[in-house]
Amino acid sequence: MDKPELAQQALACYDRLLQRDQRLRPRPGQRLMAEQVAQTFSQADLGPLEASQALPGVEPQRALAVIQAGTGVGKSLAYCAPALALALERNTRVLISTATVALQEQLVHKDLPALVAQFEQPIRYALAKGRGRYVCKLKLERRLAGLGAARGNDAAADEDLHEDDWFLEAQPPQPGGSSDVDTLLALQADLASGRWSGDFDDLSQPPAGLLWQSVAVQASSCAARHCPVYGQCSYFEQRKALVGAQVIVVNHDLLLSTLGSRTLPDLDNCLLVIDEAHHLPAVALEQFASRMDLSRLGWIERLAQRAMRAGATLGLAELAGVHEQAAALRQAMQELARWVVQQHGPELSAAPRESAGFGLLGAHAATRPAAAAALGAVPAGFTPERVARLSQGQTPAALLQTLEALQRSSGAFIDSLRLLAKALRAEMRDQPQQSRQLATLYAQLGSLTPRLEAAHETARLFLQQPSLGDEPVAKWFSVQSAGADAALMAHASPTLPGSTLRQHLWGSVRAAVLTSATLSSGGRFDYFLRESGLEHDPDACTLEVPSPFDFSRQGRLVLGGTRADPKEASAFNAELVCSLLQDLAAVRHGALVLFTSRLQMRLACEALPTALRARVLVQNELPRQRLLRLHAERVAAGQPSIIFGMQSFGEGLDLPGRLCEDLFITKLPFAPPDDPVGQARAEWLRAAGRDPFQELVLPAAAIRLAQWVGRAIRTEDDQAHVVCYDRRLHQSSYGRQLLAGLPGFERIVRAPLQPLPEPAER
Repeated sequence: MDKPELAQQALACYDRLLQRDQRLRPRPGQRLMAEQVAQTFSQADLGPLEASQALPGVEPQRALAVIQAGTGVGKSLAYCAPALALALERNTRVLISTATVALQEQLVHKDLPALVAQFEQPIRYALAKGRGRYVCKLKLERRLAGLGAARGNDAAADEDLHEDDWFLEAQPPQPGGSSDVDTLLALQADLASGRWSGDFDDLSQPPAGLLWQSVAVQASSCAARHCPVYGQCSYFEQRKALVGAQVIVVNHDLLLSTLGSRTLPDLDNCLLVIDEAHHLPAVALEQFASRMDLSRLGWIERLAQRAMRAGATLGLAELAGVHEQAAALRQAMQELARWVVQQHGPELSAAPRESAGFGLLGAHAATRPAAAAALGAVPAGFTPERVARLSQGQTPAALLQTLEALQRSSGAFIDSLRLLAKALRAEMRDQPQQSRQLATLYAQLGSLTPRLEAAHETARLFLQQPSLGDEPVAKWFSVQSAGADAALMAHASPTLPGSTLRQHLWGSVRAAVLTSATLSSGGRFDYFLRESGLEHDPDACTLEVPSPFDFSRQGRLVLGGTRADPKEASAFNAELVCSLLQDLAAVRHGALVLFTSRLQMRLACEALPTALRARVLVQNELPRQRLLRLHAERVAAGQPSIIFGMQSFGEGLDLPGRLCEDLFITKLPFAPPDDPVGQARAEWLRAAGRDPFQELVLPAAAIRLAQWVGRAIRTEDDQAHVVCYDRRLHQSSYGRQLLAGLPGFERIVRAPLQPLPEPAER
């Protein structure tokens, strides 16, 4: 079957599915998107080419489509139906990547079951999550043994208890709550009885994130098939389900972190869908960034001791140099730390600037599914980091010799550990009766190896000096505090996500569809194409599919005037809070208030009168799902309910109908000026005579604002009232550019509140 026929057949499958399922309604925009998906996936050459096709100098055909599908288009059906039809016809698989575990589960538990039921052929699908979402049975046993010893003040308490990063130390039990030991004992009992699968997301009351990480599967300490409990491992049970699945649903972190491995289908021989694609650039930057702790170095000697102990067990004479490698590494890291304190001490001891929780390019670690914050709150007493950045990505000459020594010693140490790990795996295979003891040695080495690898990679990036005109590596140092403890960190990151994705992802992909409700800025895809690495890609095309909603009838956008300039934070926040309180008093059902800083949200909370405070649910005061459930219960009972939230509540939150009749945006969501990667990139653009505001800040804010406004209308029957208090949205030239990217609501300009009269003198 030729490629045009393949596309027609896939689109015909979409049409048949609509006819078979009476719950589905024909949508012109959805069919337009399905047609583009069918064309894209039918055009690409997949897998090894036949001899007749592999002509000299002829490359396999690639096909990529960037599709913006407005809210209500129904993009899941538009890409799933033709993709599944073509996967069956071409004997290949579909790989769907999303930004969050929540959307992964929606696809696997809701969308795909309804869809595959309409196909005549059976279709298997599976959800793939990273190791960190699953418990390690051996780590759980060792953690309990260590906590039990520590509780009894046993000097032999498991040393792994103190191996987490300084800010990942387990928190003390909360008043009235169970201890860590009781929590883990309950997990162990549920796992043994079969009441729990070992998947973090299946827990009704999950443990705090920091405790969970201490027992979760970790790639570096996982002996895989050599582990004595491999046959009972929750993570590898999930992996087995992937083998026969024709559709695999992953998240962006897992997609990028497994490039080059065999964890997922080969990207040159599958149909790739990247949903919530506007997150991909930020995830790429974080995935390929690196950092090392320069202040807590005890792990280096512990790792060397463990290596020597394991080497002695196996009789490996090749490890004789490990202690020298460890000593050289420690010396180099101490020298680097001394230089940082001498040169940047004042900057790093200054009061930290409050972060709004998102950076120039979008979601940061706090909103990523694989991040620690997705599994639990930051420890009490945590202080935001203080930063000292190296201008223009230039590493001072005085550091080069130290960094070269650091890279050299860490590289030699890594080589020794790889040799040891290979020997341990072989011994586990040949001596199964000793596998539990050997697996413990393997895990103890692996629990510290990521720090060594991070030090090596960070040093490598610091040694990269920018050439004239080339984008620099962002390099900076930070100090973070938790209570009386503090950590000095060195960080390095790529600055251009597009070049990173071109280098690591797109060269392997033959067929891909990237989609989201917000990919264009001001009606143009230039910004996203540049950030995603698809600018000037001859095989990439774009399509904008408008929302089917009648926004002019369904919603109003109130441009709330403020006299104060939003750049004058104190005056603006005072006026904002006054206006917001007046509007909140009129809320009848469900409302969402989105803030750009924690300070704003705190000021608003403190100003709430008692009666109004009882209606407000504040992000992080309750677990997210519990907060949303309570909000829905209040609205269903006819009570007003108001959610106060920040960046992570500005997208991905589905509050249809009365759950979000009122949406209040306190300030335009420009990125804060304290993102070191954004600062490094802006500095590079200015040096090239380009405008960072127009190229980076404004397009990123446009996409973020469109996401925020998108919380208001979720169905054809919704009615919403949206208020933005930032006067720049309708009074500045760039504000009008932002307005052009928003739904066509009826627009109302509201005069500022009159100032309160001064009290009369007595």
